[in-house]
Amino acid sequence: MFGVIEGTGIEIIRPEFADRTLGHAHVERLWTGGRWCEGPAWFGGGRYLVWSDIPNDRMMRLDDTDSSVSVFRQPSQNSNGNTVDRQGRLVTCEHLTRRVTRTEHDGSVTILADAVEGRRFNSPNDAVVGSDGSVWFTDPSYGILMDYEGRRTDSEIGACHVYRRDPETKEVTAVATDYVKPNGLAFSPDETILYIADTGRSHDPDGPAHIRQHRVSDDGRTLSGGEVFATSTSGLFDGFRVDCDGYLWSSAGDGVHCLGPNGDLIGKIHIPETVANVCFGGPKLNRLFITATTSLYAVFVNTNGLRQTR
Repeated sequence: MFGVIEGTGIEIIRPEFADRTLGHAHVERLWTGGRWCEGPAWFGGGRYLVWSDIPNDRMMRLDDTDSSVSVFRQPSQNSNGNTVDRQGRLVTCEHLTRRVTRTEHDGSVTILADAVEGRRFNSPNDAVVGSDGSVWFTDPSYGILMDYEGRRTDSEIGACHVYRRDPETKEVTAVATDYVKPNGLAFSPDETILYIADTGRSHDPDGPAHIRQHRVSDDGRTLSGGEVFATSTSGLFDGFRVDCDGYLWSSAGDGVHCLGPNGDLIGKIHIPETVANVCFGGPKLNRLFITATTSLYAVFVNTNGLRQTR
């Protein structure tokens, strides 16, 4: 059940992808038993990975020191995307409670955002924390469209937007309002660009299945632009991460797609399940963890994730 899995492997599309992968490294399945695995987040100080199993209403934990897997939190409020802030705290998007929370060092949970202008969010999906402490998150409607990953209900906002929570004022403002289903998001290494996926094709065959790029204002508060960066050639781009050199590693229908800084598809990591999200981890941040439908996979790569510094 575990170890090297048939149907996986590295596909070199452009030579530069060979420089970012390891010819002798194999994809490993580290755990299976979920229903829709999402939101991996690496905690370097404790050498463990946390991820969501949305329909099972739980968060799982992989201990990197002995490869054991256990339940981190249950119930998890149908948690989806997770990230780690600059102080090493867990930031989580929760479908059921329709909010973004932060788990403090003592284990208590702080609500960061649950409404905008008096209206509850749809179902926050994924989040990223800027170097100034701002929290940027997407709010599609997946968690209120069905009971499987949340609770079916009507949208109070009537649209799906991208938001920013200010670290000083705690004010939440919409920074992108022309998305169908905003999903994964990540900054470029210098934080001058914010990449955002739109998975509108999930419910509309003519909807978007791409990642857009926005320029971040000099004060780090607003976005401009929004041209298409890349369109998925297999399924949807969901969650993704950017490595230290600005290459984007995204989930897709047939595995992980690696996109160059100009948006070109340079290679794939084939996975036998639909991939939902990825993150870099391990002591050197050179191991790509992959959440894919029922399982957690990983592969060592010849690049490194971004280190968060205060």
